[in-house]
Amino acid sequence: MADFVQLWVYLSTTPLFGLTATLVTYVLVQAGHERVGRAAWANPVLWSVVVIGCVLLATKTPYPTYFAGAQFVHVLLGPAVVALGWPLWLRRHEMRRRGVALVIAALAGGSAAAASAVAMGLAFGMPADVVRSLAPKSVTAPVAMGIAEQIGGVPALAAVFAVLTGMAGALSARWLFNSLGFTDWAVRGFALGTTSHGIGAARALQVNDEAGAYAGIALGLQVVLAALLMPLVARLIAG
Repeated sequence: MADFVQLWVYLSTTPLFGLTATLVTYVLVQAGHERVGRAAWANPVLWSVVVIGCVLLATKTPYPTYFAGAQFVHVLLGPAVVALGWPLWLRRHEMRRRGVALVIAALAGGSAAAASAVAMGLAFGMPADVVRSLAPKSVTAPVAMGIAEQIGGVPALAAVFAVLTGMAGALSARWLFNSLGFTDWAVRGFALGTTSHGIGAARALQVNDEAGAYAGIALGLQVVLAALLMPLVARLIAG
């Protein structure tokens, strides 16, 4: 017990705490995810967030202290996103043939996601800055924060909405697609990437390579279209 206490004291005061907590937690929840047959409710990202959040609260560890170590994993997010380009490269001829249709679908899907979020926010009487933070909820979190800042929203709140949207899509996609009778992996992947960005794309890759490839292209299209069009639409409405 004395050795464990000494180890805890050492880890909790160095960047190794955040790194160790992140890696150990993810390995454990990933093992549990595999054990239950990759059930949607056992999503490793969701449970990693829950477990680490509980640990930080229980140990009264400030988030900056945790992130001082976790940032080493955070840096890998960039290469991980770039790696999504490999499945697209393998299907480049197919993507080129369907290019126009994919752009139109991305524009329609992104518009529906943003418009429905804004409409719900207005219907519930939310403050204007919260409604603006809801608009980019289906864009990956870093881009959603930038868009929210440009259109008068709250960047931190936009990041929360984006993460929650991704989680909701990853958890409910299989049930929803099966209920609607969508069996084409390309359709399922593109829809998931459009609405649930990186978290949805990661889920799609776990299930099927074809779905993962189309989720990746949907994620990229949403980033480009939202970054270009949302600030423009916001200015037109405000003006």
